Amino acid sequence: MSSQDKVFAGAIPQLYETHLVPLIFAPYAADLARRLAARRPARVLEVAAGTGVVTRALAAVLDEGSAIVATDLNQAMLDQAIALGTSRPVEWQQADAQALPFADASFDALVCQFGAMFFPDKPKAYAEFRRVLAPGGLLLFNVWDRIEDNEFTDLVTRALAAVFPDDPPHFLARTPHGYHDRAAIERDLRAGGWREPIAIETITALARAASPRVPAFAFCQGTPLRGEIEARATPSLDEATAAAAQAIARRFGDGPVDGRIQAHVISVEKPGAHA
Repeated sequence: MSSQDKVFAGAIPQLYETHLVPLIFAPYAADLARRLAARRPARVLEVAAGTGVVTRALAAVLDEGSAIVATDLNQAMLDQAIALGTSRPVEWQQADAQALPFADASFDALVCQFGAMFFPDKPKAYAEFRRVLAPGGLLLFNVWDRIEDNEFTDLVTRALAAVFPDDPPHFLARTPHGYHDRAAIERDLRAGGWREPIAIETITALARAASPRVPAFAFCQGTPLRGEIEARATPSLDEATAAAAQAIARRFGDGPVDGRIQAHVISVEKPGAHA
């Protein structure tokens, strides 16, 4: 993973929220919130909260007495989340998943949407998750499946490979879709100290957009892929985005489009005090 893969700054936070969140993140945020609400946790930690799509979903469905602490490595993403607000108070805090600034056994549940792929040392992060969870606490997170099972990202990546044949930008395949192997996820969890049964469920949904340009713009300009494209100078960012939109249009047509998205949902419970 490139060091730039974790940089969500400049125009990216706002574009991410306005384009990517409704396109691909909202359905999975609702899924995580529903799963967590069934457990009625008293204190929840969200890691890699981004612009707050899961945070807002949690605030809407959890009991009023549930405290929510939402963190992200990138302050710019948190600033966007704070500006949007939530239906009830949330504690926002900048934090590194690999060195969480919380005491042992502080939370009943820890949730992370599409963040694990970005952790440089995944076992270290999972060990931190275990440390801050109370006995009986739940770790719940999701990661994207293979890029080939996510149609818009696959088409965008292939289109950019044709635009930049000598040095194709591979952010989407390398990082967001680079951590899909179930066995690797389980190995990393075990290396992080998790010995309990691990449940992994694959969830398929549809990403819907008003036109092919919407997903092309979302991925090319609302993610760190933008920096990879801009670093190559020519063709320009707008030209590369147009090429991606054309690829999506060739597959799905010029009107409203919908493409398959697919992700794994992982859950594991820390043993209770008397387990």
